[in-house]
Amino acid sequence: MAKSKPESFDFEKTLADLETLVSSMEEGELSLEDSLKAFEKGIKLTRDCQTALQVAEQKVQILINEHGDTEDLDVLEDDE
Repeated sequence: MAKSKPESFDFEKTLADLETLVSSMEEGELSLEDSLKAFEKGIKLTRDCQTALQVAEQKVQILINEHGDTEDLDVLEDDE
């Protein structure tokens, strides 16, 4: 079961942090050790964002199901 993010999770800030991290890695000026640390942090940020998006999709689906005639939500798998 995926952990839900606390209400204080800031998706936009986390995404901006991830973009900054990617930019610094693309510049190619980090040492190998710093690159590995940045990669590890980037993976964590990516997972946090994915979890937040999944939680948001679930909330939207609940609201849609409660208030209207809708079809089931097809959630894309990671490899699509």
